[in-house]
Amino acid sequence: MSKTVKNMIMRDYTNRMGEVQEALVLGVRGLTAKDTHKLRSGLAKKKIKVTVVRNALAKKTFENHKLKPLGEFLTGSSALAYGGESIVELAREVVALTKDMAKVELRAAILDGTVYKGKNGVKELSEFPTKDEAIGQVVTLVLSPAKKAMGQILGPGRTVAGLVKAIEAKLEKGEAIAKIA
Repeated sequence: MSKTVKNMIMRDYTNRMGEVQEALVLGVRGLTAKDTHKLRSGLAKKKIKVTVVRNALAKKTFENHKLKPLGEFLTGSSALAYGGESIVELAREVVALTKDMAKVELRAAILDGTVYKGKNGVKELSEFPTKDEAIGQVVTLVLSPAKKAMGQILGPGRTVAGLVKAIEAKLEKGEAIAKIA
């Protein structure tokens, strides 16, 4: 391959993944056309892109990039999955779609500079909460003590209100409230 073609490919990688900071490396050797279509179309629904890369050119392109740590996993037939709302969602989708595809190899993923290696690492990443889920968990934790305090404050008031209502009902019926000794 000529240097001009290599430079064009590297420019294409830079254009596609210039702002990408989180990605997942897949091994796609021996994948059938049907499985490839199923994987790509399933990920495309979530706005996740898959790019089959030339390993040496991708490594060279990512030398001064946040994806550089993924270079060691670019061996054999490799593809990079990136995009979507978050790398966690991407990992969840890839794990779900490749469950029945034995030939797809989950090699690694990167999140905030941390590399999750192999199938177990990618599965671990897929179990993390997404940003929105994490915010929801934090909000729940913040509101929980206030909710409990309000319950403690309102509980006795509700009890007293219930007693007053019961007394009022008895008086309206003409019943005595307490027994005369």
